[in-house]
Amino acid sequence: MTPAELSRTVLHAVCRAVQDGVLHAPVPESVSVERPRPGGRGDYATNVALRLAGPARQQPRAIAEELRRRIAHSPGIARVEITGPGFLNFTLDAGVQQALVRQVLERGLTYGHGDSAASLSVRFRPAVELRARVWAEVVIQLLRTQGADVAHGDPEALHVVPAPAQDLVERLGPDAARWALLSVAAHDRPPAGPDLLLQHERNPLFRVRYAHSRTRALTRNAEELGFAGDPQQHVDAPALTTAIGDHPTVLASAARLRAPDRLARHLESTADALLAFQPYVLPFGDEKPMAAHRSRLALAEAAGTVLAGGLSLLGISAPDYL
Repeated sequence: MTPAELSRTVLHAVCRAVQDGVLHAPVPESVSVERPRPGGRGDYATNVALRLAGPARQQPRAIAEELRRRIAHSPGIARVEITGPGFLNFTLDAGVQQALVRQVLERGLTYGHGDSAASLSVRFRPAVELRARVWAEVVIQLLRTQGADVAHGDPEALHVVPAPAQDLVERLGPDAARWALLSVAAHDRPPAGPDLLLQHERNPLFRVRYAHSRTRALTRNAEELGFAGDPQQHVDAPALTTAIGDHPTVLASAARLRAPDRLARHLESTADALLAFQPYVLPFGDEKPMAAHRSRLALAEAAGTVLAGGLSLLGISAPDYL
């Protein structure tokens, strides 16, 4: 079970509790799960019971207990516990991370594509202004990843702050220009300075593309050492695992909200987690490759797949060498 799947499982439990009349509160649009804070337990936790307590006029622990009962026997969940005033804490079955990595590597660039917008038929008003045109192109791609029919329906207008200059592509090149136009929220003014071209960690676009190139380099280096990625063991890399597992939810929300910037921020988080993890992937010195190294490499390759797929949806290249 991925973090995205866990989030949906909890949300379904909330929906069932409301439908059964034991919980009198509006169903939230989404449920956030994250690593447990100090005092928590297990692999992930959520504060959804505390969020629902006010509207439901119930004690958060009572809500948490009702949700725990409905979630406890879900596939992929080994244990559900309640801590503090009403936090739900989840311990996942062994092998969850390995299954996630296998899923990513099997699906490749289509990992994260789903059917959350399969019932939608939409079309957009033609845009002339540079940022509006690029924004619409990417929103269309995001909607298609979620099964939407982007051809029919009433015309929909996308409202974005215009590009600071119409010659942005000529000055920065297509990759940096698209990142500038897509990486900030629609209501924010896009950056346009030369910092977008810096080969430095301060430049988010460089970090994302560099992180992808590092995953390709790790694969090449492993081949020279005579081994390949294989998710045989659990790897202690919670931030990277969460980023990879959250990718489907991010794509769905970016499509639903017409917000490519959400995908860009997710790629930054994935890149940062990968760059912190990658020094530990390959054997050190005379160390022989073992199952741990094969598992770490597979996790890094899964992160590279997420980065490549996300950049492709933004219309930005993901070079193997950088």
